[in-house]
Amino acid sequence: MTQGRHAEAASSGPPLWERQAELDIAQQALDDLCGDVTASGSLIVYHGDAGIGKTALLARVAAMARGRATVWSARAGETVTSVPFNVVRQLLQPALLALSDDEAREYFGDWYDIAGPALGIAEPTGRQADPQGVRDGLVAAVSRLARLHWPLVLLIDDAQWADLETLGWLAAFAERLDELPILVVVAQRDPEGSAAAACLEAVSAAARPVAARLRALTPDAVAALTRASLGAHADDPFCREVWAVTGGNPYESVELLAKVQDTDLAPVEDSAEQLRGLNRSARGRGLVTRLEGLGTDATRFAWAAAILGTRIEPGLAALLAGMNPEQAGRCAERLREARILTDAESTAPGADTVLEFVHPLIATAVYDAIPTATRTAMHGQAAWAVTASGHGPAAASRHLLEVHPDDDPELVEQMRAAAREHLAVGAPEAARRCLERALDEPPLPEVRPYVLYELGRATLLTSPATTIRHLSDALDVTPGLDGAERVDAVCRLSQAMVHNDQLEEALALIDSEAERLEPGQARLRLQAVHFMWEGIHAGEEDSPGRSRRLASIAEGLAGRDNPERVLLILHAFDAMTRGENAEEVVERCDRALVNGRLAPGLGWTDTEWGFEVLVMLGSAYLFADRLDRAESLFTEAVREYETAGWSGGHLALAHAFVGYVHRRRGRLTDAEAFLREALRLADRVGRGLPMHWDAACMLIDTLLARGKADEAAQTAERYAFAPPYPSTVVLPDAHSVRGRLLLATGRVEDGVNELEAAAKAATARGGHNTIMAPWAGELARALAITDPRRAQALAAEGRVQAERFGTDTAIGEALRCAAALETGQRQLTLYAKAVTYLEASPCAYEHALARVEYGIAARSLTELNRGLTLARSCGADGLAARAREVLETGRGLR
Repeated sequence: MTQGRHAEAASSGPPLWERQAELDIAQQALDDLCGDVTASGSLIVYHGDAGIGKTALLARVAAMARGRATVWSARAGETVTSVPFNVVRQLLQPALLALSDDEAREYFGDWYDIAGPALGIAEPTGRQADPQGVRDGLVAAVSRLARLHWPLVLLIDDAQWADLETLGWLAAFAERLDELPILVVVAQRDPEGSAAAACLEAVSAAARPVAARLRALTPDAVAALTRASLGAHADDPFCREVWAVTGGNPYESVELLAKVQDTDLAPVEDSAEQLRGLNRSARGRGLVTRLEGLGTDATRFAWAAAILGTRIEPGLAALLAGMNPEQAGRCAERLREARILTDAESTAPGADTVLEFVHPLIATAVYDAIPTATRTAMHGQAAWAVTASGHGPAAASRHLLEVHPDDDPELVEQMRAAAREHLAVGAPEAARRCLERALDEPPLPEVRPYVLYELGRATLLTSPATTIRHLSDALDVTPGLDGAERVDAVCRLSQAMVHNDQLEEALALIDSEAERLEPGQARLRLQAVHFMWEGIHAGEEDSPGRSRRLASIAEGLAGRDNPERVLLILHAFDAMTRGENAEEVVERCDRALVNGRLAPGLGWTDTEWGFEVLVMLGSAYLFADRLDRAESLFTEAVREYETAGWSGGHLALAHAFVGYVHRRRGRLTDAEAFLREALRLADRVGRGLPMHWDAACMLIDTLLARGKADEAAQTAERYAFAPPYPSTVVLPDAHSVRGRLLLATGRVEDGVNELEAAAKAATARGGHNTIMAPWAGELARALAITDPRRAQALAAEGRVQAERFGTDTAIGEALRCAAALETGQRQLTLYAKAVTYLEASPCAYEHALARVEYGIAARSLTELNRGLTLARSCGADGLAARAREVLETGRGLR
């Protein structure tokens, strides 16, 4: 029996045996939740085999919470694991039904258009949703609902069968529980799929206290249960046999004792031998035999319910079973009496009644008992019934997935439509399953390449390797893609190859396809894409030749359409990396805009061109001292990605570049925060991706500017920031930043070698931008004592290149480097010029650095104080400490 403080709650249901510890944990969590709105959330996870009592525990927790807290519950089902967001929709249905459209918009705020379609309360925006963004939107939406309905208890049963989209949300939500007044209780068996296992592992890891594994009942507990059910006169041998027959499994024990009651079997030793036969009738084939004994109609209705899965609509089950409402009602009642079906708990006042199986073991047994051919046919009928009931292709698709291939063009179109719906709500895995099933049908030859094309697009945001396979197939089949779709497929395939570090293959693909086309917009687009990928190729062999070819195409363009605008951007970026006149770089960038804004079709979330070309545009402004325009562009990127719910790699890169704009402006504290957030976002996508290189490089550069060399080294080690470098260009130059890091951590010889490697790479590419790749200045300082002649030559060449580029920052930094190699009045003159240029530049940290170095060289109290003030405002702690140390010493200052 249940004792103590659980006695009152226990009155709402049968007693639980040997679950006191688990109930104590739940009771304590519930007390903490209800006692303080500021309390952090709790997560309880119950593990156990089928029938071990997980569902009963959840029911008891619900009974304990009822009257004290809002309780929402959901149960996953073995036959509905392919339905995206099924469990989270079921869980939140009470709240969603109670909200009007206006209230939902108010509560969800900016997340409404992102999470709303996944929850079924808003229409999709019409473009492919980012799964990570939708997951974040769901976390935010549930967080807001939790505060609205405090104290809130969420119960999820059979989580091993939850759809992957729900499990992804649950794993992410578990990380936020410290911030929310909520109790989440999850019951699960060990999952079979690796993806589900990974999510549930993360959920279990977040459990507080540690997840509990339920054990079978002891003989004493089964004896107590037997006597509570049959009477105190049940003798010991009979009770012992109940335990032996059921293995202490609570569900089997309860069902067996119910069968004993139904048959009026005396609970004595002489009757014990009949228990095994009764137990067989309570599960597996015995259960099926019992179901068949209820009649053909009841069996067919139960089959229909098993096909539909969880939260079964009686009208839909009747339609599938071929019954009128009266017949279906009689069958449902008969199945309730037989403890096969039961009414699901109402989700909201006035909501229609829905049914569910009493236990998942029963649902599985009934589903498995349906003859294979009949089951397949019923899934086909269920797809028709679901559609006839007003549900869309996505709802019907889970049944069509179970139908055998039969050369049905209509099914192919249904699955393509379902895939579009899934993509629009952020469920690319569900879309992939639908399109792969369409391929199995198979589609007509002329349709097949388009299915492959759609399959490639479905995986573009999540799996570049999969995208490459499908888009390659789409281009290779005959008859194949034609017209705009073919060009788009080539561009997307090349993009996936670049993201998969296959840049050379991407270039070869673009070239071969361009050769097939006549001059015109399509060919110009491919040429632009070719130059774009070449522009980010770090190991390019003929960089000067490429620059000449690009200039010959771009010089005469006015920016009349997007291919022309893209070519102008590429020309500007190329010129910037080569250190050509910065004013001309900015003029080309400006020409690529329309009234100072990105042209329609060239926005951050537009997919025709991709974000890479806009990163080049922003970078050209960034390194040409137009930090205002770079900041506007990259801030717009963050805003657009967040609004669209793109919180994966795109948002990570946007955060990185906003952070690096702050770094260039001298806002080092803000820069570090943005760059750490960029890496956090990138880590959710994967490891070792090009975006990690950029963000890590930028963060290391920022930490070095702040004087945090040890933290910079830790970041480099964590992200393997060392040769071999990726085939794509890293901004800023990876060699230069790593060389500076090695020098800052005392590895002088390694640092010099790294900077020498930077010199060779820059020479090979013709890259002479002394701000994007500042290797020359760093190397000159490092060689000042050991090889002063080489140092002077490097500094002189750096001044030539800086003056060619012409920005205040480049010239000021070149003068600062030259000054560091001089002595006496010549040094002071150069430092004074450097300060003048850097004061006019938008780069406050470099200005502070020049002020401090000038103050030290001139022994000027005024310059040192000004430099210290600047360093502090920048967050350059190391530089500020250096200035403060000289000021505190005070010797020779005037």
